[in-house]
Amino acid sequence: MKVVVQVRLMPTPEVASALERTLRTANEAANWLSGQAHGRGEFSRKALQGFAYRDLKGRGLSAQPALHVLRKVADAYSTLKANIRNGNLGKPGSKRRKKAEAKPITFSPGAAQPYDDRCLSWQVDEQTVSIWTVAGRLRGVRFACSGQARKLLAEHRKGESDLVHRDGMWFLIATCEVPEADRYEPDGFLGVDLGIVNIATTSDGKIHAGSELNRYRRRQLALRAKLQKKGTKSAKRVLKRQRRKERRKATETNHIISKRIVTEAERTGRGIGMEGLAGIRTRVRLRKPQRVALHSWAFAQLGQFVEYKARRAGVPVLFVDPACTSRMCAECGHTDKLNRVSQGRFACRSCGFVDHADRNASRNIRARAWKLWRSGAESHAPAPAQGAGRRRKPSSQLGSTSKPGPSGPGS
Repeated sequence: MKVVVQVRLMPTPEVASALERTLRTANEAANWLSGQAHGRGEFSRKALQGFAYRDLKGRGLSAQPALHVLRKVADAYSTLKANIRNGNLGKPGSKRRKKAEAKPITFSPGAAQPYDDRCLSWQVDEQTVSIWTVAGRLRGVRFACSGQARKLLAEHRKGESDLVHRDGMWFLIATCEVPEADRYEPDGFLGVDLGIVNIATTSDGKIHAGSELNRYRRRQLALRAKLQKKGTKSAKRVLKRQRRKERRKATETNHIISKRIVTEAERTGRGIGMEGLAGIRTRVRLRKPQRVALHSWAFAQLGQFVEYKARRAGVPVLFVDPACTSRMCAECGHTDKLNRVSQGRFACRSCGFVDHADRNASRNIRARAWKLWRSGAESHAPAPAQGAGRRRKPSSQLGSTSKPGPSGPGS
């Protein structure tokens, strides 16, 4: 399986200047090529290389970086076509789709640039790299990382790495091929219900509350609104510093919760059952205050974190249909909208069973996962979401709630 390792480069001012010129040159070439591709209507790598390879080399790129620019542009248009085909940009004729199709894709001056082993070499023991730039090959560029990351680089690094400039710092994001553990035969399943109020609730009764993260999000939202209203230069500097802080906080929380879930399942020899919530943002219509909570919910990222940690540990994972898990009684199976008395309380109208609403839902998820496993279903994960976690994103792109019912997010 593929995981990524991020290391921070520690360049001298001269090296940093060369890296900056390299990114700028590569992305200016990518923007030129994108315009040519859009005008000609040719987007495949082969077609782009046929008419643009020599021009890219004439713009200051050597052979391998020129090929990476070609691939970066072709991949960006492949992603756009896939989004259009899947309806992610609206129906034919919609404003959003027209806007996406009407102009060429553009790359920011600091967009990530991929490197392969021909233009980037690692000296992991010395914690240095040798990297190609428009100023020539730079050797002995130091990097910093944790001991665990250095071990992964030394033993499992394979494939491309991305050069990223973010918040005044330089990073290399390397791909590692980590072997998966053999998946064991589970002795039952650990059901996991996802929500806004409680980020995750297991069928064992363990509740991972989201109150702290939700308070942090509300505080960040109010701070952004206040600074945007003020609009001074100092306010804009603070806004710039605050960028991505909320996302990093949510990512850290999801890493902690996913590790605890996988560790508990592995310790007890069980598999993990989770809800398949792909597409929930497009399926549900909510009032504006509820939309903020729904679109801040990093449920897909949590699912990906659980899935990849489980694969490394050999724990089976199944994603089940979430329909009616919050309304169905885990004891007698009676399903009724009125069973869900409040956000946190479940009371069956048929048998009188009372439980925490999220725990009742997680028990239903556990039962569905166990039924799927016995019927021979394969373990699978939802499609990766944007910006999500440890999975690698395309180079061109580098640069949280219960299941809503008819009345909106309730868990």
